This record gives sequence, C-alpha cells and structure tokens, in this order.
Amino acid sequence: MIVNNSSAQTISTLEKLFEEHFGSAPDNIELLPVSGSDRRYYRLKNEKHSVIGTYNAHTAENNTYFYFTQLFKKHEIHSPEIYKISKDKKFYLQQDLGKTSLFDQLMKEGFTDGVRQNFHKALEQLAKVHWIAGREANFDQCFSTKQFDEKAIMADLYYFKYYFADLQKIHYNKSLLMDEMEQLSRELGRIQPQTLMYRDFQSRNIMLHDGKTFLIDFQGAMQGPAQYDLASLLWQAKAQLPEPWKEDLLNGYITSINALPISRMDEIHFRKGYAQFVLLRLLQVLGAYGFRGLMERKPHFISSIAPALKNLELFLSQHPQLPAYPELRSLLERLCSKEMQAYYAQPERKPDAKLKITINSFAYKNGIPKDKSTHGGGYVFDCRGILNPGRYAAYKHLTGHDATVQDFLKQETRMQDFLAHVYGLVSINVEDYMIRGFEHLSISFGCTGGQHRSVFAAEQLAAYISNRYNVPVTITHLNEKNWMLDPKTGDTKQ
Repeated sequence: MIVNNSSAQTISTLEKLFEEHFGSAPDNIELLPVSGSDRRYYRLKNEKHSVIGTYNAHTAENNTYFYFTQLFKKHEIHSPEIYKISKDKKFYLQQDLGKTSLFDQLMKEGFTDGVRQNFHKALEQLAKVHWIAGREANFDQCFSTKQFDEKAIMADLYYFKYYFADLQKIHYNKSLLMDEMEQLSRELGRIQPQTLMYRDFQSRNIMLHDGKTFLIDFQGAMQGPAQYDLASLLWQAKAQLPEPWKEDLLNGYITSINALPISRMDEIHFRKGYAQFVLLRLLQVLGAYGFRGLMERKPHFISSIAPALKNLELFLSQHPQLPAYPELRSLLERLCSKEMQAYYAQPERKPDAKLKITINSFAYKNGIPKDKSTHGGGYVFDCRGILNPGRYAAYKHLTGHDATVQDFLKQETRMQDFLAHVYGLVSINVEDYMIRGFEHLSISFGCTGGQHRSVFAAEQLAAYISNRYNVPVTITHLNEKNWMLDPKTGDTKQ
C-alpha cells in the first residue's frame, strides 16, 4: 500500500516534534519495519535521546492508543511513554524500547528458564490490564469494535472459513457448518466475566527493556473475555510452547489474579472458557495466515501455516469433546491431518531431485539476460513500474541489500503487491518442474539501474523459494560492478 503522506513530509514533521520536545534536532532517522498495519515507525536519535516516531493517518485509532496508554500508566502497567503528539494527532513520539521482543528472545535462547520468567512477567502485566485497568475502562474510547460479542466472534469464524478452510478444497456440508458456527458464536458470546481484552496479546507485542516486559500494539483492545488473550500468547503458532510451559504459565496467570485486590473468580469456569477460546483463536489465526499467506502470498504467513495446523491437531487430541459440533469437528480434523501439515511444511529435498533455479537482477539499459541452460526461456519481470528509491538522495548510493532501501520498498511502494503476483506465477512452474524432473528454471528481474528494485525482488524471491520448496537457488546481480556506491566521488563498485 502506498502511503498518502510522503516520507519526506512525515520525517520533517517528526523531526520538528523531536526538536520541540528535546530542544535539539535528531542526527539519525531510521525507517523501521512494519507488519500488517498502515502505521509508519521511525527511530529518531541524537547523542542524548532516542525515540520512536509514529505516523498514522487514522486519528480515531491514535486516540484509542493514547487513551489506553494513559490508563495503563495510571495503573503502572508497562507500556511505551508518549512524549509528544502533533496537533492533528497523526504524529507522535514515544519511548524507544529497543529491538528485542519476547519472541526474539525465545527464538534466540530457546525454552530457557529466563525466557519462561519473562513470559510470567508479561502475564502479570496482562492480569492488571484485565482486572485492574479493565474495571474503569471506557469502552466508548475503542476506535472500532467496542465488544468481542457474538457478531465479532462470528466475524472471526467467517475469517477462518472463507480465507482458509474454503481454500483447501475440502468438501463439507456448508449449511450445517454455518448453523454450527452460529451456535458456537452464541455460546462463546455468553461467557463471563468480560474484561479489557487486549485482542492481539502475543510475544511479538511484548518488548524487553531494562529488565521489564513492556506491552505494545494495544490499539485493538475492547471489552471481552480474558481467556482469549491467554490463548493468543500460550498457543502462538511460531512459538510452539511446550505443554508443561502452557500449564505453568496459565497457573501463573491465575496466581497473579488471586494476588490482585479483586473478588476471587471461579477457576473451573475460567479454565473451561479458556479451552473454548483457544479453539477460536486457533481458527482466527488460520484465517489470518490464509489471507496474508495464501491470498497475498507473504512468505512469513505461509511458513506459519504448518505450525498452526500442528497446534490445531494438538488441541483436538487434548479435547475430544471440543468443538461439540460434528460437522465443524470433522472439518477441523481433516484440515490438520498429517497430509495437510506435510503439504504446508517445508519440504525435504529428495536426494535425486534435479531442479536448480537461477535468479538474476539486471539493468534494462544492458539488455535482458539470456538463459544459458538447455531449457531456455524462464521468467523475466519488469520492476520499473515500482517507485524507484534511487530517485532520492538518501537511497541513491545504497542497494536492494540495504535495510533502509528494503523498508522503503515494502512500505512506500507497491513492491509487496508485485511480489505476491510473482510468487504465484513462479510457484506454478516450480511445482510442475519438480514433479516432471526438470533440471533448471531461470528467473530475472530488471529495473533501470539494476541496483535497487531488481536486487531486492531477486533476493525476496530466492528466500521465498528456499523456504517454500527447499530448492537450491543461485542469485547473480549482473550490474553489480556498476552500482553507484560512493556519495562523495560517485565511484562505482568496480
């Protein structure tokens, strides 16, 4: 998606806010990666200060974030401090919590006691969100959905049905399934008590800073069941927490609740509701992976499908009575079958597999590269319809290897849409060639200078193919010797 507000205007406004607040200008500005939202994040810093500057044209969403930030601060719930907000409320500066999320720590260190303790710390914060901040939360401040009610639950079930289940070509009784989904949504919508539900409480939204766990991205908070947030964290697909951890962390959360100055809850009733919302969250996540992965062809989401199906299989084996609806249960069992998991898992390369793929980036001024294999042909993709980072001084002497150029192409251009189509087209031939025993496929990306767009696209496709098909890929940047890399002299790499 192309941002309506240009990067230059955004940076200028954030620089002004920085100088107004700190009395000095930033020396360095770094565009940060984003996930699924339209918000744009920048790290602005000088010798004394470092902050995260944020731009979001959706002021209602910003107001929700500002409100819950104040509420959390009042109750000593760790979240980024907001330093300054622009008059139009589209720009703001907030505390820089560094670069390490709880998920990052888990991936780096594994299932260590230190990681587990940080999960416990995060759940202590979540308990305060639910039962302390939730007691006085004004849900009229929620920018979109105010309550996770039957309609919202049904929306999650539709999301799963249309964007994942229906894409798998599995036959089922559609009328009966719809009836069962409606019954399930009514059943879950009646579960009490209702608290301040975080909505997307997972380890990527928990930052580690100064020995504490900080909560981020809570704009989607609403009134709803506390169990949904627990399910989001403990059953996160890519995290794959061991079963003893899940039980230990759930017990820790309940202990945290009992330590708060609130009435004791019915633990048996709470645990029953927790199991039901684990199922709902697993289905909602599959819907998200289907939409972002199978439809938009984003590699990260495609690679998450197999562990999500494994989670679903584990849940169904542990809860033979859930869901208590035969058509839904039958569909879920077929979706998480070993065959389906194997289909979405990274395939193991067979010893006798022949296919090898070469990917090139090139400059059109030098002509389209010829395929030197015996097959001939292959794909040639023209990247010149994508906004060129090389037009801007900040990127002119960088390449598609550089993080700032990559972030620019992901966030400020239609490169992601372009690559989604590329992935779909290339996958057809890769899968067919593997079956038929072909030995080679050539793919080339061209742009004006063969330095930014084509380089980035080539690297992205190589990563996609390697992750999805485990096929050897060779990348060659044909114009590399002519890249303009020295901003002072204009010298090329040669």
